[in-house]
Amino acid sequence: MQKFNALIILILGLLAARSDAPREQMITLGMAFQDLNSQIREQTLTPDSAQLRFQAILRELRQVTQPYRQQNCTDSVRFVFPLRDYDSNNIGGHGSGFRPKGFNLFDHKVQGSHPAHDIFVYDRNQDSVDDQTDKPVDVLAMRPGIVVATETNWSPESLYRGGNFVWIYDPCLDGLFYYAHHSKVMVEAGDEITLGQKIAEVGRTGLNAAKARSGTHLHMMYLQLTPEALPHPVNTYDWLASAEIIR
Repeated sequence: MQKFNALIILILGLLAARSDAPREQMITLGMAFQDLNSQIREQTLTPDSAQLRFQAILRELRQVTQPYRQQNCTDSVRFVFPLRDYDSNNIGGHGSGFRPKGFNLFDHKVQGSHPAHDIFVYDRNQDSVDDQTDKPVDVLAMRPGIVVATETNWSPESLYRGGNFVWIYDPCLDGLFYYAHHSKVMVEAGDEITLGQKIAEVGRTGLNAAKARSGTHLHMMYLQLTPEALPHPVNTYDWLASAEIIR
């Protein structure tokens, strides 16, 4: 296992060294992150191996984003509500949907936890269009950061639970935001995202989100990284409740 970890770190280091710009490094790391997601999903890696690879990628990501951190991070932390024209009243169960017990990012067989909040939109006929505006609902970046992975080609035949998604690394908070179930994704790996920027449109993609029993919603999760670069789910309800609303 130690040899595997050392090999991953060496490969990532060599790839980063060949890159000519931070964006290219981010794309390279994003490809590694995306590949890791797929292997976890398809269970072609053991959970231990997946964890070691995740740690190697995120440690490299911390190094690559050091210039961003120096230029952009301040003591002031602002949040934008991740759906345009919506607020915390639309969070499912008034926040009770956050259930982190049993969460394991590295073992796809482990299910039952829900370390996230689902934010529901007004869409009774389930066409991914807001009933009040007759327009799609914009998904906004709750925090600035850098896109590390996206999925844009989900189909109803897919068994993937997240559907179309966006992962954004926040160098200032040193954590990962995960936004899922989109109809459209407007960003790609390597993009630098500003606070409140439109990154997607709410949809019904994903194994369970596409079913009639599910209301149309945004699934939003935040994983705080430990010093060892391991993901720890954080309840973002207070952040969402105090977030700026964009109309």
